[in-house]
Amino acid sequence: MSKEIVAPMPGAIVKLDVKKGQAVAEGETLLFLEAMKMENPIVTPVAGTVSDILVNVGDQVATHQLLAMIE
Repeated sequence: MSKEIVAPMPGAIVKLDVKKGQAVAEGETLLFLEAMKMENPIVTPVAGTVSDILVNVGDQVATHQLLAMIE
């Protein structure tokens, strides 16, 4: 079963810390979302493999927008 990682708030993607196909541990940082001049780490709530990354550095995202998928 895959886990959807969504944006908790609107902002801009400033850094990606993982790549598609990479194994991740629960609590590992996937990317950073800049909102209100603060960089917010987006972490995975589950261990698994990054099956898809749906954003790029510089993208503007909306609240609840799908960012990545963990298998």
